[in-house]
Amino acid sequence: MLPRLSSPELSAAPPRALHHLLERGADAAPGLQRRSFLKLAGAGGFALGAFPALAAAAADAKPDPGLKPFQQPLAFVAIAGDGTVTVTINRLEFGQGVQTGLAMILAEELDADWSRVHSRLGSNDGAYVDPLWNMHLTGGSTAIKHSFVQYRELGARTRAMLVAAAAARWQVDPATLRTRAGNVLGPGGRRLGYGELAEAAMALPVPTQVTLKDPKDFRLIGRPTTRLDARDKSSGRQAFGIDTRLPGQLTAVIARPPVFGARLASVDDAAARAVRGVKAVLRVPLDRGAEGVAVIADGYWPAHQARAALQLQWDTAGVEKVDSAQQLARFRELAGQPGRRHFDADMAPLARAPQRLDAEFVFPYLAHAPMEPLNCTVRLTDAGAELWVGSQMPGLDAGAAARTLGLKPEQVRVHVQAAGGGFGRRAIATSDYVVEACTIARAARAAGLDAPVRTLWSREDDIRGGYYRPMHLHRAQIGFDAQGRVLAWDHVIVGQSILTGTPFEPMLVKDGIDGTMVEGMREPYPLPMRLTVHHPQANVPVLWWRSVGSTHTAFVMETLIDEIARATRQDPVAYRLALIGDKHPRHRAALQLAVARSGYGRRTLPAGRAWGVAVHESFESVVAYVVEASLQEGRPVLHRVTAGVHCNLAVNPRSVEAQVQGAALMGLSMCLPGAAITLKDGVVEQSNFGDFVVPRIGDMPAIEVHLVPSAEPPTGMGEPGLPPLAPAFANAVARLTGKPVRELPFASNA
Repeated sequence: MLPRLSSPELSAAPPRALHHLLERGADAAPGLQRRSFLKLAGAGGFALGAFPALAAAAADAKPDPGLKPFQQPLAFVAIAGDGTVTVTINRLEFGQGVQTGLAMILAEELDADWSRVHSRLGSNDGAYVDPLWNMHLTGGSTAIKHSFVQYRELGARTRAMLVAAAAARWQVDPATLRTRAGNVLGPGGRRLGYGELAEAAMALPVPTQVTLKDPKDFRLIGRPTTRLDARDKSSGRQAFGIDTRLPGQLTAVIARPPVFGARLASVDDAAARAVRGVKAVLRVPLDRGAEGVAVIADGYWPAHQARAALQLQWDTAGVEKVDSAQQLARFRELAGQPGRRHFDADMAPLARAPQRLDAEFVFPYLAHAPMEPLNCTVRLTDAGAELWVGSQMPGLDAGAAARTLGLKPEQVRVHVQAAGGGFGRRAIATSDYVVEACTIARAARAAGLDAPVRTLWSREDDIRGGYYRPMHLHRAQIGFDAQGRVLAWDHVIVGQSILTGTPFEPMLVKDGIDGTMVEGMREPYPLPMRLTVHHPQANVPVLWWRSVGSTHTAFVMETLIDEIARATRQDPVAYRLALIGDKHPRHRAALQLAVARSGYGRRTLPAGRAWGVAVHESFESVVAYVVEASLQEGRPVLHRVTAGVHCNLAVNPRSVEAQVQGAALMGLSMCLPGAAITLKDGVVEQSNFGDFVVPRIGDMPAIEVHLVPSAEPPTGMGEPGLPPLAPAFANAVARLTGKPVRELPFASNA
């Protein structure tokens, strides 16, 4: 959902060095002398260890200044008197399973009884930053990857303090004790539960160094495990941000301009104010200099009805009115002009190549369209503000809220709520929907409404509300010989930058080129490529979309590689393996696993079906697909998908399988006719799932997911399953029709 960033720790170390760091554990962490651990409070004996602010009164010892907040067990572990362990998660849970995966990692080193482990989401507290990037972030498939060592150390520190407390009570050497399933075991059959020891452990020093388990001794990590939230989500009991209910709460909806950035010319709100339940109708500033009208009522339906009753005139004279057909023509003009160079190989061999391939690819804007539309609940008090929101970047959103409300950052508290999807839309540098919610809450209070306000987007607001995956055009000219050896590959990409003007620009925009646009190009194949990039501007707000640039670069690379294989009469798998050689063993392993498990090359397909193959790395994980597809009345149909996945160590293989299944389905969504956002005279033409197509249950193929065994530190899996699905499907279609697929979504007569 976010671009791949490189941290100094990760980029500087090869996998073996990282594995050494993993085993070395806290030896590499800053030292600390003393730190209070757990505070038991309340009649039920539950620890208030989730938030440092709540536990500050329990600090019996001065913390070592060298200990960072994200290294302190106090912020992450709460142990109740009955031994129940609650783990606080430093990320947003929005379907990827992190609320279970990180709890498993900590519980592994804690030696907790998994049946008594729970988890909860954190806040914008400084303890819950990404430990490598030092910012609050869920994105870029980094949750498990970046917090693997962190949560292992948190569990190991907690366990060491519990053991020390037991040793003090029994007056024995801590080295003689061991732990198992939430208990400390001592000589002579002695046993103390973690709940019995937690209060004593709080007064003990936090160890500077801890010894982490040898991976061969893992009991939880690597074992397929049912998610902690599975029962609630499957039974409808899971609460999301949209479900926030506070005493006296009101609901706001916004009438937005039809063209991005437009302002109001006139407002007639008499009919809206007459709707029963309406409390206020307010003219408010919106994102990107636009204006709108907020309707605040005692529920969503009256607010929705009142919004429909508004009589609004819009001033669109001063804003660009994007037209998709005209924009494509403009992109084509730019593709023929000089631009910035990312790769710059010699193109002289192109003119004398025995065979040549010319191709143009078009990719439309895409909406994120999560099942839960955007929402944010704001409660203002004299002391500050509280927000309930499914945020991927709660620290950044808290800062934006503070600026909007005229508060200090420390006066804003973000309660991170589970979200019903996001795909990048809830991680946005402008914090647009949070700023809007705070603007409305402030205006409501000024109008005399002293109540929490939930600002809620409708499905139509969400589809038409912008921040789309950008539209892109690719153009390629490739020269190759009869053996498929590429002699020259001249490539051009045209599309808006998603990073220019954001906090990520200094890191990821180099020499004027947005790194997310070109990620995945040329890899893993040793190709002589000249890559030219153009970044036109347009009055359409854009953002990362699940797997970012790989949504289009993987399609281009893997369909063109397949086309060269067909042109030279080579098997597409054998051709890829020959190009990959020995330099990319993870690609080779993932592809070979998918091929072996699919029966490709050994099993005869039913009449009318064809194989399709693709392999791609994103966010340091490799996914290969072998698919089976057919044409039914001219419509491409995907029947079966076999995945080979190399994500190093899979903390929870069941979650990895689910992520690949979901990502494959989302990849399929890019292929279906109607899966595009288009504009006419500046107005988005789609509004709901009736005209922005998503897969239905009948479109879902059978999917098998197979993992390459590995003990190396885990890499990300939230996004890598998406990019290779569309090209694998397209390659199967090309074998059926004899014509390459050059656009997404597929043409309706493909």
